Amino acid sequence: MRKNDLKLMKAAIQEARKGLREGGIPIGAVLVKDGRIIGRGHNRRVQKKSAILHAEMDCLEDAGRLKTQDYRRCTIYSTLSPCEMCTGAILLYKIPRVVIGENRTFKGPENRSRRRTELVNLDLAECREMMTEFIRRRPELWNEDIGK
Repeated sequence: MRKNDLKLMKAAIQEARKGLREGGIPIGAVLVKDGRIIGRGHNRRVQKKSAILHAEMDCLEDAGRLKTQDYRRCTIYSTLSPCEMCTGAILLYKIPRVVIGENRTFKGPENRSRRRTELVNLDLAECREMMTEFIRRRPELWNEDIGK
């Protein structure tokens, strides 16, 4: 874990809480280049009636088009272990570092990620509790989000 990981994860948590307030799924992400947030996002599948707007995808979209060398200087922070789709985008753009808030409520293809990225799990109770409560209250939305 690096010095600013908790501070930057707090920004992802703010995004997750924003998504929850909007009636969506509480997962947030931020993209950080050279210590500065350049993209923010939260799961907006419900709000936008989207099939693909997971937090990481929304965050990458918010950052806009970047050059290959820019992605290689980034870290993506997500409150939850990225799914197959989001992992694919992270690997496609060769983002070298992924920091997650927790992976107990959902674990994406982390073994595949670890082959090409540094994966750091902060295992934060705040992230876990937010997801556990959401899954308890809205299992139908959660199952839809993870393709169950």
